[in-house]
Amino acid sequence: MGVHRSTDQLIHEIQLLPMEERAKVVDLVLKSLNHTVAEVDRYWADLSFRRLEEINSGKVMPISGEKVFEEIWDRFR
Repeated sequence: MGVHRSTDQLIHEIQLLPMEERAKVVDLVLKSLNHTVAEVDRYWADLSFRRLEEINSGKVMPISGEKVFEEIWDRFR
């Protein structure tokens, strides 16, 4: 049970980080689970940073995952 609490605390602390820092944590965790190809990693990292710049500049407006799934469910009802 002690490990569970520290995991919950870690998750809470990660949620308080700025978006860019959370993205770094996600990247590190995913890499620890999946061995990937460096070229593919570079592609997705570049794409992620471009998308983040588009969001930060106001060029695109992000949509919550909840909203995306709501729209998908509405389409198939």
